[in-house]
Amino acid sequence: MMTMKSRAVLAAVLLTLASVARADAVSALRDFAREVKSASAQFKQTVNSPDGKRSKSSQGSFEFQRPNQFRFAYSKPFEQLIVGDGQKVWIFDPDLNQASSRRMNQALGATPAALLAGGNLERDFTLKALPSEGGLDWVQALPRQADGGFQSLKIGFKGRDLAALEIVDGFGQRSRLDFSSLAVNASLPADRFRFVLPAGADLVEQ
Repeated sequence: MMTMKSRAVLAAVLLTLASVARADAVSALRDFAREVKSASAQFKQTVNSPDGKRSKSSQGSFEFQRPNQFRFAYSKPFEQLIVGDGQKVWIFDPDLNQASSRRMNQALGATPAALLAGGNLERDFTLKALPSEGGLDWVQALPRQADGGFQSLKIGFKGRDLAALEIVDGFGQRSRLDFSSLAVNASLPADRFRFVLPAGADLVEQ
């Protein structure tokens, strides 16, 4: 049987290991921001209502290239394309045949896209290690300026690999993206981050 002293020592060791794991999650995010210049992945997104009673799922692909170029292509259940070309962010809805655009500095701010594809992680966010959960090590990223339109943002790593992103928006709606087939520092064609307005589509500029 373990003595009280042995239990205290074991507890201290476990706390130390937990703090190291959490610190490593912050390091993983910093390494990701510093070393990964481009990436592509598949994602599944689950959005839950503030009361947790309603949810909806979607999936698609995600690509980015620093600085400030990214592409979210939703494929199910409805198609939607979001492209950041370094100057503007474009959103295209094929069903409505309508596109909208905003200047990059107005659209990004301290948003999840800015965190993954932006140019300066430490300038835009304060990082805080969180307890491991669901087999992932989590980091909370708090925007230094409250202009991102969300309440909280968490990034999950499995080892050194980006695995998940969880966002609570300004209305309390929770959205989680789980990434798979991640390829880092991939060679991505430049036209992946260019948006060409389809013929006959309406454009709303903001």
